[in-house]
Amino acid sequence: MKQQVVVLGLGRFGSAVATELVRFGHEVLGMDSDLLVVQRLSENLSHVVQADVTDEDTLVQLGVRDFDAAIVCITGSLETSILATLVLKRLGIPRVIVKARNEMHGDILTRVGADRVVYPERDTGLRVAHSWSSAAITDSLDVVEGYAVSKVVVPTSMVDHTIGEAMATGAFKLALMLLARGARVTVYPDSSTLLRAGDVLVIGGELEEMERFFATISE
Repeated sequence: MKQQVVVLGLGRFGSAVATELVRFGHEVLGMDSDLLVVQRLSENLSHVVQADVTDEDTLVQLGVRDFDAAIVCITGSLETSILATLVLKRLGIPRVIVKARNEMHGDILTRVGADRVVYPERDTGLRVAHSWSSAAITDSLDVVEGYAVSKVVVPTSMVDHTIGEAMATGAFKLALMLLARGARVTVYPDSSTLLRAGDVLVIGGELEEMERFFATISE
């Protein structure tokens, strides 16, 4: 469903979020205090303005009060980030998502009303650290603390083995959710399915179990 979203702060992270939202068909208003940044993004965003993102009157004049959501992408100035979040919630924005620099910053943002706090640098680090255990892992998502879902290209050591054999059924508390073979995707594939080179698996479970499993396989 198409939504109206205001993105405050158009640095590398904010501009990427804004342009991606536009690509998905949402109506986006981008705001930044730097005129050069605004001019640079005017070709990518249909609505982009230079403004003080902490000025409540300015936000009201721009119609932000009627938007469905706001994303605050400012970490250079903690004061600006916190004030912007406070003003947006005071204006009644239903959903305010804020980028945080660290846990303390995130805790303050939550206390002033942020509906969701994201930690891009930390989360990226966690994904890299988690995927470090196996070159077969092409992507990893930390769902909740201690649990993850990983996309895995079947390594050579698992080719021509059944799923049951390859995953040592019963030895690891993991869920094999998807098997992708070319354009064909099988949800919860049978343990007797023979794995082939190029197959992709989507596996979920506790991080410790995931690490233990990937430590047993090789390319």
